[in-house]
Amino acid sequence: MNRIIVTLVALFLVYSAPATAQNPATPRGANAEQEILDLSKTKWRWMSERKVDSLAALFDDQAVFVHMGGTMSRSQELEVIRSGGIQYKHAEIFETSVRFIGTTAILLNRIRLDAVVGGNEVTNPFMVTEVYVQQNGTWKLGSLSFTRLSTQ
Repeated sequence: MNRIIVTLVALFLVYSAPATAQNPATPRGANAEQEILDLSKTKWRWMSERKVDSLAALFDDQAVFVHMGGTMSRSQELEVIRSGGIQYKHAEIFETSVRFIGTTAILLNRIRLDAVVGGNEVTNPFMVTEVYVQQNGTWKLGSLSFTRLSTQ
């Protein structure tokens, strides 16, 4: 009988805690969502201003970056920004959404990105997926992926 009670209590704790923590109606959920949206906007500004030191603090050491031409590590992404291999000019954001899974935030941005790539000015419509992981109370970018859209 005691085993059944302990099992039921354990199941209750396991299944009730995540539902409470992920409830978007709670003030914490709303604040966390706004924090991620603000962080993303700041990241776009830092990318356009080529603030590599600020980006280095934001990007997790294990972060991955997916572009139309391939994938990059954290150090490769920072170097391509530093060197001007990709110059992010402006990201016009049309839609955003944020979802949380535990301490992970997944942000989707539908954007139009103006950039200079290999000396050529380009404008592309993208769905950008940003994955942030909370570590010691700080959000770190774990992944940034660009998916080109066929229409804006």
